[in-house]
Amino acid sequence: MFQVSVDESFSAGHALRGYKGKCENPHGHNYKVRVTLEGPKLDSVGMLYDFVHLKKIIHDVIQALDHKYLNDLEPFAAENPSAENIARYFYDRASEQLRNTPNGAQIKNITVWETDATSATYWP
Repeated sequence: MFQVSVDESFSAGHALRGYKGKCENPHGHNYKVRVTLEGPKLDSVGMLYDFVHLKKIIHDVIQALDHKYLNDLEPFAAENPSAENIARYFYDRASEQLRNTPNGAQIKNITVWETDATSATYWP
């Protein structure tokens, strides 16, 4: 089995509804996102998935969130924009574009860091 990962970052604000503490107030983060793909075989060039194409997919997802207040965006108008839910959001959006990879590469997991020391990971 092979794995490849790409890290990207974006900035956004949010507030956690129903949370008792500082994070119930509007605040922002410089998020880091890591998307890890996994698959059983390499293509004819010797790659599981081209980093350039994976970065484009991640950038497309980031573009909808970067420098925005997440609580105003779907699906976060209804569900809290926690790191866990943001990781799942990335999975849902990125996996749509990775449905039919020629060598079976799929998303293994997505990790979202809110700070250097705190992260949440989603895997299907």
